[in-house]
Amino acid sequence: MASDHEQPGLSSLSKYGRSSGEIDTEHEPLINGVRSSESYSASAAIFPFLFPALGGLLYGYDIGSTSCATISIKSATLSGISWYDLSSVDIGLITSGSLYGALIGSILAFNIADFLGRRRELITASIMYLVGALVTAFAPNLVVMVIGRFVYGIGIGLAMHSAPMYIAETAPSKIRGVLISLKEFFIVLGMVAGYGIGSLLVETVSGWRYMYGVSTPLSVIMGIGMWWLPASPRWLLLRAIQGNGNMQELRETAICCLCQLRGQSIGDSASQQVDEILTELSYVGEEKEVTLGEIFHGKCLKAMFIGAGLVLFQQITGQPSVLYYAASILQSAGFSAESDATRVSILLGLLKLIMTGIAVVVVDRLGRRPLLLGGVSGMVISLFLLGSYYLFLGDLAAIAVCIAVVCWVLSAILWSYRLADDLGGVSPTCQRART
Repeated sequence: MASDHEQPGLSSLSKYGRSSGEIDTEHEPLINGVRSSESYSASAAIFPFLFPALGGLLYGYDIGSTSCATISIKSATLSGISWYDLSSVDIGLITSGSLYGALIGSILAFNIADFLGRRRELITASIMYLVGALVTAFAPNLVVMVIGRFVYGIGIGLAMHSAPMYIAETAPSKIRGVLISLKEFFIVLGMVAGYGIGSLLVETVSGWRYMYGVSTPLSVIMGIGMWWLPASPRWLLLRAIQGNGNMQELRETAICCLCQLRGQSIGDSASQQVDEILTELSYVGEEKEVTLGEIFHGKCLKAMFIGAGLVLFQQITGQPSVLYYAASILQSAGFSAESDATRVSILLGLLKLIMTGIAVVVVDRLGRRPLLLGGVSGMVISLFLLGSYYLFLGDLAAIAVCIAVVCWVLSAILWSYRLADDLGGVSPTCQRART
């Protein structure tokens, strides 16, 4: 990568349509949304999606595994530790430790994303995942365990910010939307894996250590994979436009990266595609730079409140906490055996996985608003049923089991709809803020 940080000259940019206030007519179709035909190899497109998507899978796995680990660690016979007599506050710290870390990671991502780039941000996330999982798995006491959970959470915050950006910037336009949706699908897939592995290890001595340790190989694979993948061509060109490198050198690097991402089928069109991206970025660069203060005025303020409010209030209902405490809630509702409670949790994960897939398929046909209204209605009903049981029917185990099953079905069907739409960069921060 170039080390020359001089501002690219006007002549360099005029070649791509910046010699005046308008875009060259040769490149106008790009701005209107029509891009030249992209050639790509399907096999070459797999890894640029798969390795970033592992960041989402590890996030989902943390939800499922923590649900089972909180049962294992409280057992006098199976925890394998002397400090198993944990209070509700202690269990809450273990559960929310990763969420506090994710909040910090999301805030950090806004400040370092453009400097590090999507690829290096994902590598950093994989390191946080690895360190956090190892510290948690080998924790000698509660304090160290919470620290490990916090470090793991920083990885979640970084990965949830950079993974969709890397996929969007490197995926061929024809399959970009599908791959971004599949990344969200991977989160739920990780959740199912967490519930499944947790149910297998919940009756093993020190099983909670193994539950958290299982994520380390995936963290290593994610880190090695992102190290092997090239940087985002769009990010490289953005650096050039911003004057953070030599224009010609960064352009050549972007062409090489694009060739690696698309495979041999791209042929000689890599240079043309890079020029189109550069033209688009140059055109956007003509616009007046938006300051932070402008977000709190006019239409920007309204858009921010709508986007951030939807995510914040959807999260602040407490429904994600139900996923983290699924096994504990089911155990208190009548599934007294640890293995029974964790196995029923798998059903919750599977239903959520199926309905997430359906939501991804139908969202463009039904629209986001109907799904959002349906999801909110479902959350109201399911949370009302859960709350009513604990207030009035706590001693009736049979009714408890019936209510729990109904709630899990509604939760899986309706809470999954939120994954069908990405509300932008502010969403991860709002999601973590609920803690």
